[in-house]
Amino acid sequence: MTSGRFGWTMATPVLALVVLALTWGRDLPTGVALLVAAPLVAAVLSAVHHAEVVALRVGEPFGSLVLAVAVTVIEVALIVTLMVSGGDDTSTLARDTVFAAVMICLNGIVGLTLLVGSLRHHLAHFNPEGTGSALATVITLAGVTLVLPRFTTSEPGPEFTGEQLAFAAVASLALYGLFVFTQTIRHRDFFLPVQDGRGGAPDDDGDGHADPPSNREALTSLGFLLLALLTVVGLAKVESKPIEAAVASAGLPHAFVGVLIALLVLAPESIAAVRAARRDEVQTSLNLAYGSAMASIGLTIPTIAVASIWLSGPLDLGLTSMQIVLLFMSVLVAILTVVTGRAKPLQGGVHLVLFAAFVFLSISP
Repeated sequence: MTSGRFGWTMATPVLALVVLALTWGRDLPTGVALLVAAPLVAAVLSAVHHAEVVALRVGEPFGSLVLAVAVTVIEVALIVTLMVSGGDDTSTLARDTVFAAVMICLNGIVGLTLLVGSLRHHLAHFNPEGTGSALATVITLAGVTLVLPRFTTSEPGPEFTGEQLAFAAVASLALYGLFVFTQTIRHRDFFLPVQDGRGGAPDDDGDGHADPPSNREALTSLGFLLLALLTVVGLAKVESKPIEAAVASAGLPHAFVGVLIALLVLAPESIAAVRAARRDEVQTSLNLAYGSAMASIGLTIPTIAVASIWLSGPLDLGLTSMQIVLLFMSVLVAILTVVTGRAKPLQGGVHLVLFAAFVFLSISP
């Protein structure tokens, strides 16, 4: 963590707060809305960076929870603000956003990291036990919250009843908590980068772990993290109508709003995963990918379930037939990729083709 990088991440939330104060409660023309999008994206990147600093200071298991909760607050804030401002047209926004996050993680991030890691180091190595358990958790969460609503009969349409939604929310939260316990306490060694003699990222004291920041740096990052999250929520509200108007004017399906939200939220994790793959730490990349997918489902769905008490209109969580097919192919390919514990560039290419199919079909269903 360089001083320059830390400097811009401190300046960004302050700038975003100023922009929020100048634009709050106003109908923005398209040009101004595009300008406001820049500090919004920067605030997201800053929030995740400061969450990583805090996570590195407090260590596991609390460290991973800090980043997951921070990212989920951003995602839920964007979803809820758009649902509140959009009426019935946003009944599928939560589903589309969570599904987009799952597809980006399972295929986009995983595909990029496997391709980069295998091209740079001949083969991408990872632990199939830890990665397999992470993948199994993602599959279960996606199935319970996104696939089952399409087939339940108690409520017409792809919706859960109140009792079913409560069950899915509690089950998702419990399963996510169990995985975090497994990853950070019980079987932490299954999720550490595979050591094969090719070296890893150095640290100052040579203990094999990244050196944590000081208490002062961690507390500073905590303050700027809270400020960044506040500005993200506010700017998301400011940008909600321009985002939907831009998607509509471009002739794109309304579901593409969810894809944009997921791409925005997962951009920092994607960059971090690719950097880890370049360092031959593909296990870390896969932890980020599958961990982000789990957080998107296991924390977002329960929060949306609580928010639905105050939100008017239906909450459609069941995937469409096309989305179920894409999810099934992604799961099948992911299982075949994970089971061997190593990957060639071909596996990365297969995942990226599935990701490209998802993006294309989101634009032209």
